Amino acid sequence: MKKLLQALVIIMCVAFFVIGILRVTMLLVTKDATYTLETVPAKPVVLVPGAGLNASGGPSAPLKDRLDTAIELYRQGKVEKLLLSGDNTHFTYNEPAAMQVYALAQGIPDEDLVLDYAGRRTYDSCYRAHHIFGLDEVVVVTQAYHLPRALFLCENSDLDAVGVPVEQSDYIRSRYLFWNAREVFATVMAWLDVYVLKPLPVLGEMEPIF
Repeated sequence: MKKLLQALVIIMCVAFFVIGILRVTMLLVTKDATYTLETVPAKPVVLVPGAGLNASGGPSAPLKDRLDTAIELYRQGKVEKLLLSGDNTHFTYNEPAAMQVYALAQGIPDEDLVLDYAGRRTYDSCYRAHHIFGLDEVVVVTQAYHLPRALFLCENSDLDAVGVPVEQSDYIRSRYLFWNAREVFATVMAWLDVYVLKPLPVLGEMEPIF
């Protein structure tokens, strides 16, 4: 029993070390692609990954923050269109449509909103941005803890991606440890998706934005 416990401790230590290395590596390789609203270079499109809906079917607090940053980029002339990518696996759950309603209410013209109904994961959103919507470069807006993974996945989907971390509301401070712990394990999944599993998202005919 003692040897078994020792072996489990060793395995856990090795696992945490490997996970830490993967996370730090991701942070380092995406660091130079992270900008502020003021310094981010102009790109044709800003990619807004989904982040859940609230009880009434509108964008969750994290998703509103992403949308607000994307809308500000549009108003500053840094981007021409918003690619709203989210989950719509069930007719009662439609992230892209909720994002569209929010953006329209903020004065963004409908013709500058592009909806991706199959962005079920960040991996899918990035992959489809290039392979379905024909994009070669994007600005990604998301929370600071999520941004390195989003940039990593975009860059490994043949996208020249830069990112802007969004202003974070109280939901981050109240659940800081949860979100960051979740992101550590999501980092491992991102590496597996890119280099091992290489899953194919929902595909279809090309729908070039430009």
